[in-house]
Amino acid sequence: MGKKGGSKHLKRFKAPPFWPIHVKEKTWTVKPSPGPHPIYESIPLLLIVRDILGYAKTAREAKIILSQGKIKVDGKVRKDKKYPVGLMDVIEIEGVETPFRILPVYGKGLTLIEISKDEAAFKLCRIENKTTVKKGNIQLNLHDGRNLLIKVENPKNPVEDIYKVGDTIQLKIPEGKLLNHIKFEEGACALVTSGANMGRCGKIINIIKGTATRPAIVSLEDSMGKFQTIFNYAFIVGKEKPLIKLLEPQLIKMEGA
Repeated sequence: MGKKGGSKHLKRFKAPPFWPIHVKEKTWTVKPSPGPHPIYESIPLLLIVRDILGYAKTAREAKIILSQGKIKVDGKVRKDKKYPVGLMDVIEIEGVETPFRILPVYGKGLTLIEISKDEAAFKLCRIENKTTVKKGNIQLNLHDGRNLLIKVENPKNPVEDIYKVGDTIQLKIPEGKLLNHIKFEEGACALVTSGANMGRCGKIINIIKGTATRPAIVSLEDSMGKFQTIFNYAFIVGKEKPLIKLLEPQLIKMEGA
């Protein structure tokens, strides 16, 4: 009988370029487990503990640290060395005062950024899709694999249906309680999550609607100038200014900010 499913292993030269590993040092690396983020948009926990934070010198030491339940992702203890940590995830470590958030950095890719304890109490999630479920309720499918149910009192007149694909919602973690809703519109602050401008954060100045063969184009402006990206790469992070901490080169000049 033939083999079914994908490979359980990953060679270093096939790993995402933003992983902090040496391609020619060894042959194999840790392949992320199936989870909230795809392989090429995440970093396995073992690499974060060993190669980014430097809390361990070997994979064995990193696995011991994880097995002790000292690492939390979005407020929940994670012990799986292959657990995929991706965009906007919050990492907290027992005994370490400073939490971290996974964010794209211009010219580098995904990495950890130190944040405050107040900011670690929430995360931003992009609405990737929405569906209508039983009793006319609305289910929002988020970028990190979460599904958020919006209760609708009257299915014939769903006044609660104010959410659109591309909008961002602010969630309290680990409860997943809805705190805020930010629309994808002109004037909002957006972070580019992929492509040549990955990591740049700017104010949306124009949105060109897409067609069946062409994706929607978003025009933005930051301290480096004007640039464009496609709709799927723009992640709303605030109405007038970012709700989360970004690296200094990414901060944009907002009117009245």
